[in-house]
Amino acid sequence: MQPRRDFRFDPFKSDQELGIPEDFDDGELDGIDWSNPESFLGAMGIGGPMPKMPTPAEVRREAKGESREIFASYDTLSKILERHEATIQKRWSKKTRQQRLQILLNAWPGMPASHRPDFEALRKESKEQRERGTRYKEHFMWPYINQEDLSQPKVMPLLLNSRGRHPPPTFAATDNDSVHLGLVSRALVPVFLNEHVMVLHGATTAEGYGKLIAWDDHPDAFEWMHTRKQFLPGEGLLILEVQARLMEFLVDCCHEILHEIPPADLISDAYPVQPEPPLKTDNDSSGFASLAVMAAEAPYRLPERLDLARVESLLEAKKSAAEDHVWALREDPAYFSHEFLEVKDHRQEMLKDTQGRSHPVTNKLREHLLWARVTGTMLTDAYISLETFTELHRQAQHLRDLQDKYKAEISPKKDLPEEYMVALLRFRYFLEKTAKSPLERLKMVVVSSPPMQKFFVREPPTDPNSTKIRIIPRSGIKKSKAEEHLIWLLQNLWEDEYNLFLIGLPHLMDELERLLQASPEADVLVSAHVIKILGDLSIMAQCSRQLELYQPWAQRFETASVDHVDKFKEEHAQWGKPWAQFLPAIREQNLANIGRLAEPSGGKFAYPFDKRRTKDTVEALRRAEANLDAVWDKIDEHLRSKAPALQGTAVNRFLSKPRMLRRTAEWVEPTVSTKNKKTADPDLDVLNRPLSNVFLDHSEDKAQGSKVQPKVKTKTKGVSSAKPAAAPETAESENPDPQPTFHVDARTLKVFRTLFFNPEVNSTPGSVLWNDFLHAMVATGFQAEKLYGSVWQFSPTKLDVERSIHFHEPHPKGKIPFEVARRHGRRLTRAYGWFGGMFVLKKK
Repeated sequence: MQPRRDFRFDPFKSDQELGIPEDFDDGELDGIDWSNPESFLGAMGIGGPMPKMPTPAEVRREAKGESREIFASYDTLSKILERHEATIQKRWSKKTRQQRLQILLNAWPGMPASHRPDFEALRKESKEQRERGTRYKEHFMWPYINQEDLSQPKVMPLLLNSRGRHPPPTFAATDNDSVHLGLVSRALVPVFLNEHVMVLHGATTAEGYGKLIAWDDHPDAFEWMHTRKQFLPGEGLLILEVQARLMEFLVDCCHEILHEIPPADLISDAYPVQPEPPLKTDNDSSGFASLAVMAAEAPYRLPERLDLARVESLLEAKKSAAEDHVWALREDPAYFSHEFLEVKDHRQEMLKDTQGRSHPVTNKLREHLLWARVTGTMLTDAYISLETFTELHRQAQHLRDLQDKYKAEISPKKDLPEEYMVALLRFRYFLEKTAKSPLERLKMVVVSSPPMQKFFVREPPTDPNSTKIRIIPRSGIKKSKAEEHLIWLLQNLWEDEYNLFLIGLPHLMDELERLLQASPEADVLVSAHVIKILGDLSIMAQCSRQLELYQPWAQRFETASVDHVDKFKEEHAQWGKPWAQFLPAIREQNLANIGRLAEPSGGKFAYPFDKRRTKDTVEALRRAEANLDAVWDKIDEHLRSKAPALQGTAVNRFLSKPRMLRRTAEWVEPTVSTKNKKTADPDLDVLNRPLSNVFLDHSEDKAQGSKVQPKVKTKTKGVSSAKPAAAPETAESENPDPQPTFHVDARTLKVFRTLFFNPEVNSTPGSVLWNDFLHAMVATGFQAEKLYGSVWQFSPTKLDVERSIHFHEPHPKGKIPFEVARRHGRRLTRAYGWFGGMFVLKKK
């Protein structure tokens, strides 16, 4: 039986799809009392503690008591903050960590020590132990109440502000989500009361908050329950229990912080109401906006709202990065060589087996198979990523259009318009399905990545020609706590199984990013190649999180999807259909000859771009470019023949655009008459070549026809070249927009001189400090935000452009090598038309 990838119950699946044994006798169901939860849950074989089954009167009594406590605490907290919030913030910031911990533990004795104690509890207990009754109920009930987070300078002021300045119903959906892991892991078992619904959304008073309504007593009660507009009674009581203790705790913390003022005087007229003080922004230690900081602070803030503009911006920038990756693989021999070796170094064939032997495919006689596999992996990763993020970006654009179309009709008190709701559900479905590609890539590359190879080993193959490889943990290796936690998180991602279903991709990515930032020991185990895959996953996870913020409608996504899932499944299959031809076409037996061309031995892709132009360097540049062009001509011809269905894909549309690759022109002997002339930018002195001759159906002769009149320059020793020139990267626009001149400081100028390096003007290039790159981008009008992994998003704020751009922070060192900096420069040229001459030193 295949492992289940989706643990949700689908009433329309067959018995076999649901894993029901063929010999199961339906007659066994005849004796079940379907009105008794204990009877039918027991018959279904569901272990663990059975839910308590209180009467409606008991539920009403408990809900009414909790609701009154919550609103009483809220009233007190609100009045304290109106008078003393600035004082509380100031005192909290001045206290040491130990002083903060003392206050926290006085108000909440036994508070868990570590971040997300529910994750720790999940690791400590087996499924069977939890179902017999967890020892960690508080960890699952209040996962964000812990010493590690609350003892930080900013978190407690955020929590006090959000809960004291906004009424409890505002947080009903958030607090329901906070106990998600406890509920799905069955560590928390809510009470069961049939034929009732509990009202939390929209309530404004203690009497209305937690009100229990029988289906028969209100015409909409059943519909509220079914569509998740309101809550099941058991869910509602859990939320009320969470909020009652939390609000009491916050009031107690205020008393502790303002210990010299008698509690009765805190909210008296002796202390007048003050203006609300500002809160600090979501910046990391470097002062830049950080998605990790935002995620860490989210449980303590006012719930966010769906921001489709942000979703579209994230996906547009990622789509652009995927296009630039495909472009650079075709244009830049050094980049192609680097990526080829990165993929090779992360292949599982590179792991030693249990006997310490190398894989047979690394033998000289079979090496061509390894090159073919590496080439196929490079193509798959690049093309599938471009296809995926193009489609996700298209859907995000459509969602923004629909949101604008129906903005007058969207109200929390009404259902979303059908067209808009279905589009949201489709986007959610595609996010879930497309995330499986980077998850599968993680499974293949993490265990064989160079930093992780000490923990894993390969079993000897039974067939030396087989592509099947079995990886097992290396025996006798002791791991530190941080190493164990890292591997546990990564395994939960790549296995795509029960724990990923329980925890959810966004929460797992949050925890992984937090660990990598907090633990250098863990961070050093994640290679730059793996970090980039995690960056792709993090963008998908952030989009998923944005959808779950769309309350109250997000509560209904799961049940509403059932009516549309078959249609979505068909649409997803149709979208992926062209790739059913692509994957067989790139099997190793079909790429053996191309793999031999692509592997970078013998210096075939050596690319001395940083050297002054001489006859030798020009010939070396042209030789590397010709070798790379030969590889891609063969790949394009092969795919056009073997995978014609790609013609309708985003990859085909991208490769068919009339864009030009930069190519070095032939060497021309210098002349004495232009002795003192210098080339402003060597990237202007190039030939243009189509991105793909095959996809554009261009010949080499047509490409060469794009030459313009040569610019000539001379060096006294006959060293430097004179070459035909062509306009840089402007094939898409005959009249590009005029570019501004940036007057910048010396630090910024140095960065852009490296990014747009001219060997005829500048000295030997060096690396660029990442902090200097951040400074330069901000100085020229971008807002920098750290996403997850190594990805940073740069969004224009003072420029006449809208699209954002992604760059990867160098990992693990904080310097951008010159080769990478040069590619950053070319990406800025393609995105915004920038070039080196735009940046001049600001006058003092």
